[in-house]
Amino acid sequence: MNRLSETFARGVERVTGSALGPYQTAVIRIGFAGTWLLFLLREFPHRQELYGPDGPWSWNLARQLIAGNHAFTALMWSDGQLWFEVCYLLAILAAAALLVGWRTRTAAVLFMAGVLSLQNRSVFMGDGGDNVLHLMSLYLVLTRCGQVWSLDARRVERAEAARARGERVPADRVGPVLWALSGAVLGTAALTGRLGGGWLVPALLWTAWAGLGLWWAVGRWERSPQPRMLLDVLANVLHNAGLVVIMAEACLIYATAGWYKIQGSRWQDGTAVYYPLHLDYFSPWPALADLMSASGVLMMIVTYGTVIVQVAFPFTLFDRRVKNVLLVLMMTEHAVIAVVLGLPFFSLAMITADAVFLPTTFLLLLGGWAARARGRLLRRGGTGRVPPPRAPEEATAGNVGFTA
Repeated sequence: MNRLSETFARGVERVTGSALGPYQTAVIRIGFAGTWLLFLLREFPHRQELYGPDGPWSWNLARQLIAGNHAFTALMWSDGQLWFEVCYLLAILAAAALLVGWRTRTAAVLFMAGVLSLQNRSVFMGDGGDNVLHLMSLYLVLTRCGQVWSLDARRVERAEAARARGERVPADRVGPVLWALSGAVLGTAALTGRLGGGWLVPALLWTAWAGLGLWWAVGRWERSPQPRMLLDVLANVLHNAGLVVIMAEACLIYATAGWYKIQGSRWQDGTAVYYPLHLDYFSPWPALADLMSASGVLMMIVTYGTVIVQVAFPFTLFDRRVKNVLLVLMMTEHAVIAVVLGLPFFSLAMITADAVFLPTTFLLLLGGWAARARGRLLRRGGTGRVPPPRAPEEATAGNVGFTA
């Protein structure tokens, strides 16, 4: 009984005392933000047809649909051209800020608002990856995804070094300005009845806004460590819960996809992969598709292999080695889909979702390679040596100011 109590106490301490998986959450932050940013930039010349006034799904049709499903989209606040351009530009800036980890918590909220606003405006624009981005943008708000590999982490490191040298660290001014502006926008939208989104998204937006303000106020004026420790524990619990939800969502996607495939006759007879290769919409490289589909054995192996991997993956989480093998297979499969079927953003979204299961040792090795490559580039520019990445326990970007 004592051993059980000790195990439970250690588990509670681990969940409340630290934000788990700092490198995994950093990877999914970079992956999803980068995927959305690349999509917005690629479709920039076509933005009017996809989400703007020139699209086949008009503003009035979108308003009728949203009146029934109560989805959140800031594009319904006005049908003006200027407002659309502002929203699209803000979505790009929020994705870029989240990608580099600048004001990560605020950027995550704005990233979510941008994803929901554009996707809910035109619900028929997507290839499957948009659904993954839609869900993950909500979950990322809960995480402390700027602990490592972010500008926030670098800013905190410099502040700590300055304090260690006895230097004065200037007060944060950017965070309060962002908080005040976002509060003004939320308040105006709520008072005018345009906020929308049912109850979930407005509640999440207001909770994040109030939490950021409380976090900054406690850090700025409260001298006692207890309130800050309490907020830190709450942030860790939310982060760990969000990380679990992200992992469960990835498992659910594969499990449902695999079990639904089993019920399809084309997947049962091993010919399902053959047909998409001969659709014009999914054939950017017809010669490559013809070469792959020429082998019936290859088509059967890929078809059955896809089903087996997707159904088996959630169960392999109990065995680290088998899980890592399946991760390589799934990421390779999505990379092939990106090239052969012409679905790069769907594949990037799924590879990013898979990355949450990557081992920390591999991510540290990957970070080391990236740091050395960056160091060589900077040395060529004459800026000197770049310090190596810090260990997870040293990364505290989630513990200061508006990067909670």
